[in-house]
Amino acid sequence: MIIIPAIDIKGGRCVRLQQGLMSKETVFSDFPEEMARLWAGKGAQRLHIVDLDGAVQARPVNAETIGRIVKAAQIPVELGGGIRDFTTLRAYFDLGIAYAILGTVALKNPDFVKEACNAFPGKIILGIDARGNRVAAEGWTEEFAETPLELARKFEPYDLAAIVYTDIFRDGMRTGPNTEATRALARNLTTPVIASGGIAHIGHVKELLHTEKDGVIGMITGRALYDGTLDLEEAIHLSIDFSS
Repeated sequence: MIIIPAIDIKGGRCVRLQQGLMSKETVFSDFPEEMARLWAGKGAQRLHIVDLDGAVQARPVNAETIGRIVKAAQIPVELGGGIRDFTTLRAYFDLGIAYAILGTVALKNPDFVKEACNAFPGKIILGIDARGNRVAAEGWTEEFAETPLELARKFEPYDLAAIVYTDIFRDGMRTGPNTEATRALARNLTTPVIASGGIAHIGHVKELLHTEKDGVIGMITGRALYDGTLDLEEAIHLSIDFSS
């Protein structure tokens, strides 16, 4: 299972939000590319990047910053936030990202996601953000009646790289991951799942490692790394030892 550091971009800076609220941000760096270089240097195999402004405005906003991150990191980057059309999708792949995360558009234009999977097989990740057992979208400002499992099953026949499952109530709160909901989702799908939200310390990493057998292939962590309550190198070594 891979440990994936998160870099959330708002106004060109590296920030973390609490429960997805744009008004509750903590700025960790004015130079996100430096954070990318740091995490890559500590052994990260992939970075998780979110254009928070793009997610709210439904268009790419921080493309220049993202380009610097890709160049600085020199490891695969998965990117979400504001990707709603093929022009944006192609532009980001040309920029050098490895995976595109499609979230809101899966609810509002599912055919686009299916076409994207066909055009870029194995490079599209479905982003499912949940508040309770309901899907949220548009930068977490809208809630839908659909459950995460119902949404995920619509795209099971297509060549998704993975599903990123985020529990909004846990995101940025350091209260622990929603392990049971993540496990339940993975068990009911053939598409691999990446867990996101709530990781605060190495104990939470250990907890999620036990979901690997259920189909969880990675975990995203952000605030714990920036606050220093989780050591990335320790988490990576633990993951390697667990898998071996």
